[in-house]
Amino acid sequence: MDKYGCSFYNRVKKCRDMNQIKLIMKKKSVRLLDRYFTGESIDYRHMFAIILPIFVDQAFLILMSLLNTAMISSAGVAAVSAVSMVDSLNIFLVNVFIAVATGGTVMVAQYKGSGNSEMVSKTATQAISAVTIFSVLISTLVIVFHTSTLSVLFGKAEAGVLQNAKIYLIGSCISYPFIAIFQAVTGALRGVGETKPCLNLSLFMNITNTILNVVLITIFHLGVEGLIISTLVARCLGMTASLIYVLKYNETIRFRLKNAVRIDLSILKKVMFIGLPFAAEQIFFNGGKLLTQTFIVQLGTMAMTTYAIGNSIALLFQIGPNALSISIVTIVGQCIGSRNIQDARKFILSLIGLASVFFLVADAILLPLFPVLIHMFNPPDEIVSTIFTLILISAIAHPLLWSPSFIMPSALRAAGDSTFTSIASLLSMWLLRVVLGYVLGITFGFGIIGVWIAMIVEWGARSLIFGWRYKGKKWYAHKLV
Repeated sequence: MDKYGCSFYNRVKKCRDMNQIKLIMKKKSVRLLDRYFTGESIDYRHMFAIILPIFVDQAFLILMSLLNTAMISSAGVAAVSAVSMVDSLNIFLVNVFIAVATGGTVMVAQYKGSGNSEMVSKTATQAISAVTIFSVLISTLVIVFHTSTLSVLFGKAEAGVLQNAKIYLIGSCISYPFIAIFQAVTGALRGVGETKPCLNLSLFMNITNTILNVVLITIFHLGVEGLIISTLVARCLGMTASLIYVLKYNETIRFRLKNAVRIDLSILKKVMFIGLPFAAEQIFFNGGKLLTQTFIVQLGTMAMTTYAIGNSIALLFQIGPNALSISIVTIVGQCIGSRNIQDARKFILSLIGLASVFFLVADAILLPLFPVLIHMFNPPDEIVSTIFTLILISAIAHPLLWSPSFIMPSALRAAGDSTFTSIASLLSMWLLRVVLGYVLGITFGFGIIGVWIAMIVEWGARSLIFGWRYKGKKWYAHKLV
């Protein structure tokens, strides 16, 4: 007997009981995973092998974006407002490149699902070429017309904010081709399910960016100029690393520069069938966000800073769900490529449910940490309560509305249903987020909170529209491969 009155036999018996409990729990977990995340075309191990690297990638992207915003806040509210303004334009333009790259991802995923390795290679190469051409054209146009662009969009901003914005916009434009090629390469790799190299490439680029920001902004106090230099260097290195990987180390895509300069119209048409409607959606969708930003300018620099910080913190809650919205393109694309509609339907609902679970976990962890998070930005005391209100509204709405409103359209697009998805997204954006946002924020005087509530209402409308589409058969009727 030991000092607690327990015999050696009893201790051994308890250990055995614990092992049995662990074994039972493991079996139940496997059954649960099999039930919701395993089908004929893919099992849960393969699925989570796709999701996990993208999750880590999104975590680093969003955390580093948060740190960058926090670091630039040391240069004052004018710098934060300028970066926020231009970043809304950057997101608007970069998403056009990502849209075309997504066309390549969908086609590559479907060819991968059908087992056609030759078309996987050709489609990936053509998608990279198309994105490169798009990015160079857009970059050139914006640089030439940068002054008039900022004047039209943000002419009511303060002079100091506009001056910072001009410098940041030109620097961002120079980096567009770098980030566009990087997105095209990683999009093709995600299409064939190779998410680990995507993770490594993204980590390399974003860690480089953050280290340079620390050196140039925090140590040398270069402000917006430091942010530009770090962005240019990091994106250039990221593009170079991604091209070296697909040229020398990847055998699935078999990318060759000589093939990239030859345009294959038959393949390009299929890529653009998905990519162009999505690009148009991104232009008008993010154009709506941009227009929202223009009437936030009317509310003053403090309101713009509130909006910028609120967005940065809200993105932390979306790390897991964002990863699922990217992963589902590969997962559903491969299901559709093998013509397994039952698996596609099952995985769409399972991943939407998983995204809602991620949001609940994020709410439980991040809401109590709000005082720590807000301290990173060192905002004026008078806007802290408003920022918390925005975050609280998002935390309540995320699990219910965000998941179906953003993961569902990604899944429908992966099946080739790009036209309907784009039109529905445009209508909801312009009728609700823009118009309702203006009415609530400006006309009724609710300010930033009114604009934020309009965004939540739009999520609800998107959820209803895409849920209705999912119940029918038209979304998977497009035969692309």
